[in-house]
Amino acid sequence: MTGTWSGGFKAEVTVTNTGDAPIGGWTVAWDLGTARIASLWSGVHTLDGSRITVTDASWNGALSPGATAAFGYTADGTPPGGTVGAVCAAG
Repeated sequence: MTGTWSGGFKAEVTVTNTGDAPIGGWTVAWDLGTARIASLWSGVHTLDGSRITVTDASWNGALSPGATAAFGYTADGTPPGGTVGAVCAAG
């Protein structure tokens, strides 16, 4: 989380290719809890209830080994507490 205010927060997520081969795309998914996305950049998101899935934008999906891509978002509501259990996948 990079910032909070009354009724909302801003966060940035960094995706790192920890493998030894290039990847052609990435996906990150997690539970937002009661928060609701207000805006998201550098990725494409879909929602299924409180579950958010973000895939790469057309320009930041290809990652060499060790390379990173980042996306950010603002949300209305309370940020999830503690460690967020995200599921990440290449492809």
